[in-house]
Amino acid sequence: MPYRKRLYLYLLLLIVAVVAMILLRTGMGGSRSTPLAPRDYSEIISSGELNVVTDYNSIGLYVSGDSLQGFQREMILALEKEWGIKVNLFLENSLDENLEGLQAMRYDLVARNIPVNMQLKDTFAFTNPITLNKQVLVQRKQEYNDSVEPIRQHLDLAGKTIRVATDSPAILRLNNLSHEIGDTIFIVEDPTYEAEQLVMMVASGDIDFTVCDEKMALRLAKLLPEIDIETDISFTQLESWAVRKDSPVLLDSLNHWLDRFKTTQAFRQLYRKYY
Repeated sequence: MPYRKRLYLYLLLLIVAVVAMILLRTGMGGSRSTPLAPRDYSEIISSGELNVVTDYNSIGLYVSGDSLQGFQREMILALEKEWGIKVNLFLENSLDENLEGLQAMRYDLVARNIPVNMQLKDTFAFTNPITLNKQVLVQRKQEYNDSVEPIRQHLDLAGKTIRVATDSPAILRLNNLSHEIGDTIFIVEDPTYEAEQLVMMVASGDIDFTVCDEKMALRLAKLLPEIDIETDISFTQLESWAVRKDSPVLLDSLNHWLDRFKTTQAFRQLYRKYY
């Protein structure tokens, strides 16, 4: 496919993804009634419902044709079947809003790939790790970037502008990296697009840099030959789900289920499907 036509296709997919996300956010999950009391495992099982929030992308949840797909969605469906309850699944891309909703008891569980750090552990409880990941710089390859060589040294990020989704976990790492190199890295938070769409914008030349997790980058690189993802931004990190600290039995029950489920052929097939 010619280069220009392929870029038009990417932009069309970007628009479709945003529209689908808006429709899903308005059409899924039913009412957002806030529980009047804290909910731990016993209250959840008694109610027969678990309120879960995830993000809209090919790991969380996305629309494929006339069906819903996503690693987190299929994990939650397996949990729903195991526990014999109904899962009310909500979509919200902002991690900060996910966690605020968790604290406000709109949600019982945040099921997305959350890089666990000490700052978050002070406030929230995290399950045993589900995946290992790291953050990478997404830029264009030399042949798609007017012969400009990709950045390989962190020091060369000084003065560069990196666009990321609003409340992206990458923001904390980029701020720390800015301190490490002793110079300013300009971070622009995009309130409209998420990591996958921003990677597409790098490929099309609309922006020069973004950051996303390596597993997502590897998957997108198969579809977007323009992008270079060889420069690491972080070390390998543990990624987990989050619950409130006042839900210790829920946390323990999730950990027991995750430890069992991760040893099954079903999980291995699911992991290969999305990663």
